[in-house]
Amino acid sequence: MSGALNGRVIAITGATGGIGRALAMAAAREGAEVVLLGRNLQRLQAVHGEIEQIAPGVALMAQLDLEKSLASDYDRIADAVLNQYGKLDGLVHCAGMLGTLTPIDQYDVPTWCRVMQVNVTAAFALTQVLLPALRKSPDASIIFTSSSVGRRGRAYWGAYAVSKFAVEGMAQVIAAELAGTSSIRVNTLNPGRARTAMRRQAYPSENLESLPLPETLVEPYLRLLGPAGAGITGQALDCQ
Repeated sequence: MSGALNGRVIAITGATGGIGRALAMAAAREGAEVVLLGRNLQRLQAVHGEIEQIAPGVALMAQLDLEKSLASDYDRIADAVLNQYGKLDGLVHCAGMLGTLTPIDQYDVPTWCRVMQVNVTAAFALTQVLLPALRKSPDASIIFTSSSVGRRGRAYWGAYAVSKFAVEGMAQVIAAELAGTSSIRVNTLNPGRARTAMRRQAYPSENLESLPLPETLVEPYLRLLGPAGAGITGQALDCQ
């Protein structure tokens, strides 16, 4: 524990599994207070309990279903963060939906809309509503989790690839708007191959044991969230 995130408040979507859970645990070890965002209350409670064993009292749970959330749900999160902490130093978008790997001419439209809602629209809405809290930090960082298929399109990746292209564009727009007027830094980070449930869904026959554990991929996130990330904004970066 280096304490690199001491005094910082970090909100993480998708905090109940994969990269999000690993990052929440690591951020707590580094001294941060973490806001755990996820749709499954039981899994949120489980992660909260694990963090309590590492650093008691540093985690706040906030149940949020990105597919079905309403404006009032986002406002509730923003109000809770400001009431509890008075600021927000980091926002990391780790939650995501894969959808299906299907040719465009066969892609199910409702599934397409669900993927875009979770991966793009919800990320936009949450970022927007939390910007006032982020502006109260002297050194805030927003990280959008991206993908290689969001930087170069790949056949059959459909809505997921398109959503990640949108995330890359959204991050660039927000970074440009905040440059020179705010201390908020905005970047995208592609974790690459990882031993996660989404990876298994995309590659069901792949040997997951050959893939890096999420815990081994969080260091770039931690650096961007802390003092080491100072001055880095508007970038598309990779963990591997």
